[in-house]
Amino acid sequence: MLINSLKTALKPIKNDIDAYLKYYDNKIYQQWYFRFGKKIAEFKDIHKGESCFIIGNGPSLNNMDLSPLKNYHTFGLNKIYLMFDKVDLNLSYHVAVNPLVIEQSVSEFEALQCPSFLSYIPARTSIRPLDHIYYILTGGSYKFSSNPLEIICEGHTVTYVAMQIAFYMGFSKVFLIGVDHNFIAKGQPNEQQILQGEDPNHFAPNYFCNQQWHLPDLEASELSYHLAKFHYNRANRQIYDATVNGKLKIFTKISYEEALSLYSPKL
Repeated sequence: MLINSLKTALKPIKNDIDAYLKYYDNKIYQQWYFRFGKKIAEFKDIHKGESCFIIGNGPSLNNMDLSPLKNYHTFGLNKIYLMFDKVDLNLSYHVAVNPLVIEQSVSEFEALQCPSFLSYIPARTSIRPLDHIYYILTGGSYKFSSNPLEIICEGHTVTYVAMQIAFYMGFSKVFLIGVDHNFIAKGQPNEQQILQGEDPNHFAPNYFCNQQWHLPDLEASELSYHLAKFHYNRANRQIYDATVNGKLKIFTKISYEEALSLYSPKL
């Protein structure tokens, strides 16, 4: 009995040690781990059994009443700050990993009032290590990581990174909104371009207006979403898609109103 209790208590420590040993010969990993990595550990299972919304950046957000979300646990992605002049989201967390988004949003990310998880390699030279900034190390092999003290796979969409962080925090139900999975673009997946004129692919026309952006890779994103669904299901957790008229067909579809009613607001 005592041995089993000790094993349970020591498991998180063992996982951290295993994660470090796995990448001990990676100099970038060592730099990140000793300076910033352990800061991530404070989020382990802090929302165990709770639910959250991951807010994508699709134009469908403009067809929703987002005001109730201020009472729920939420993840905002990338340039979600462009929504702040329209609605008080009272974000719980923020995630961004794309180097162009980080480069274009330095002052906005530094001004956020919630924990912001940013990809270490592009952010370390531009975003100051403020109290609310949490650098995560992204890249590595294609997988679903349940421990962000390892290298987190970006999976061609920041939404996938948020799913992995939410899993680490212990959320049992994740509701997607604004994940339209539908883009107007010409070119190859992941190609870097300047978006000429207003942005039709995001909730704000100035999102990437006349700025550099990377074209989406919807097929690779779907592979990531399948991985997320598999790992959530195996852990008896669930991802629901409450996006209004979204084109993604991987997760169980429910209405936004039903998502709001499925669990109580945060305390």
